[in-house]
Amino acid sequence: MGLPVRHTDNPDFISPEDYLRLEREAEFRHEYVEGKIIAMVGASYSHNLICMNLGGEMRSQLRGKNYSVVGSDQRLQIMSGSAFVYPDLTVVCAPPKFNEEKKPDTLLNPTLLVEVLSPTTSQYDRSDKFMLYRQVPSLRQYLVLDSQSAYAELHTQDERGRWVLTETRDLDAVLDLSSIGCQVPLAEVYAGVELG
Repeated sequence: MGLPVRHTDNPDFISPEDYLRLEREAEFRHEYVEGKIIAMVGASYSHNLICMNLGGEMRSQLRGKNYSVVGSDQRLQIMSGSAFVYPDLTVVCAPPKFNEEKKPDTLLNPTLLVEVLSPTTSQYDRSDKFMLYRQVPSLRQYLVLDSQSAYAELHTQDERGRWVLTETRDLDAVLDLSSIGCQVPLAEVYAGVELG
């Protein structure tokens, strides 16, 4: 990675343009929040299995519909331009919109975002990251799944723009992903996952 341009008033600040240039050259992924670059850590087997289970269920139900499911390498720009993040799963209603025509690699219009919690990211994913996600005008649902126990938090934006939380620990529950027209059994999400 080349050296980023530093600003004299804040030598630690990195511009969004510098971040995108550096990230496109980087071997490993980094998120960007308000001028700071944050290295991404690797995920556990359980984390990856939960992502694949859910992604497979959604993909199966969305076949032939106007939605696409993409994984954790899909970068998302927060509309203010103050953050670039990599959700664990993203569902977008076609056509996808990107921040640049020449390099269509940074998505702008997700409908549903999913994060699978790890002990190191749990607090961030539930608070600061969700605050960032709420700045995305197209977002209708945000699903948070625990990687160590059967637990789901589903945040759904209602018709008045309020975010309503539904949570469950019941493996017999069905996640109502109404924003994309999917009903996913929680037992399928956690299939094969060793829960603590």
